[in-house]
Amino acid sequence: MKLDLLAFGAHPDDVELTCAGTIIRLGAQGYKTGVVALTQGELGTRGAPEIRKQEFEAAGKILGLSIHKMLDIPDGQVAVTEENKLEVIRVIREYRPNIVIAPYWHDRHPDHGHASNLVREAAFFSGLKQIETGQQAYRPYRVIYYPGRVEFKPSFIVDVSDFHEQKIRAIQAYKSQFHNPEKASFGKEETNISSPEFLEAVISRARQYGSYIGVKYGEPFLVREPMRLDDPVSFFGPQYLTAFL
Repeated sequence: MKLDLLAFGAHPDDVELTCAGTIIRLGAQGYKTGVVALTQGELGTRGAPEIRKQEFEAAGKILGLSIHKMLDIPDGQVAVTEENKLEVIRVIREYRPNIVIAPYWHDRHPDHGHASNLVREAAFFSGLKQIETGQQAYRPYRVIYYPGRVEFKPSFIVDVSDFHEQKIRAIQAYKSQFHNPEKASFGKEETNISSPEFLEAVISRARQYGSYIGVKYGEPFLVREPMRLDDPVSFFGPQYLTAFL
């Protein structure tokens, strides 16, 4: 199956927390989307790997994905190695996405930064015929980045206002990880991300970026390269008035 967009996260729930609204929106527009978790999140304080896998599958159904896949790179070892690059190359060549989404390369969690570099390198090397995987070589059109803990000045922001509630439901599918007063704590200690304040911060960030473009909720993205724009008159239409007046 060929995808329009494929998002990578170092762990189950990384994509849901950051750019799920955009993925849901694109799916609603008829694009084929997918999410790949590089690891099974087995080092997490809360939730055993089998529980996190079930939650990952539940979240994927809420996101309306065409493909939803979890790789077996060891949690805590998302390094840019030849073995890991080949695993990601195989995924990219299998689904041939037009756009790949990866985490921002600066982040508090080492796995997130390593995942950014791993996906970026794999997306490039996937286009080289001399790298043999038994598949046809393929290079995505562009890799774009979503922020984790560390923010950046975005290249663009997507209006996800109509899809934000669905994004929150996808996050809450990870019952072992995030605050849910109706559910047990799974016998694990409380963490930063299981506190009510963490989810409030996720919502506040979406409001923050939405305010920059004059909408209720937004999600930011970064592109390393300059973007081509042939018709600025049409692009900078009346939708920009409310954002900047």
